[in-house]
Amino acid sequence: MRSIADDIERYLKALLAQNMGQVEVRRKDLAMRFKCVPSQINYVLATRFTVGHGFVVESRRGGGGYVRIMRVPLNRQSQLAVELCRSLGSRAGPQEAEAVVRRLQEEGLVTYREARLMRAVLDREVLPREGEEEYRVRLLRAMLLALLGDLCGDG
Repeated sequence: MRSIADDIERYLKALLAQNMGQVEVRRKDLAMRFKCVPSQINYVLATRFTVGHGFVVESRRGGGGYVRIMRVPLNRQSQLAVELCRSLGSRAGPQEAEAVVRRLQEEGLVTYREARLMRAVLDREVLPREGEEEYRVRLLRAMLLALLGDLCGDG
């Protein structure tokens, strides 16, 4: 079953595709279009339009406020490595890890098979319960290092 968050994400991605990777929208207008509260729009922006997903979101609040969503263009693999490493922090939950793997696959930097291997290693069932998110980020950084070069640092 599709959720309203899925519908909002799909709509915004379609707008981005039509507008060369950049779009400005108003939360209020989106909320009216999808018959939801503006905080639902904030949720979608915060969870599905992150740097790890390949987006930058700028917003201005107030009466004339807007949200600008931009697809981050990737000119070099090193740029992607730096962006992804910065987005990770010291811990990574399953959603953050999945976003990174999906981004690598979308950009053509890993194959379907490599992405499956990455997902298998990062799976919640494989990692120890205690320190799971710390282990996941260390493994993810090691994979990024192997794939994209020595740009992530020790983190």
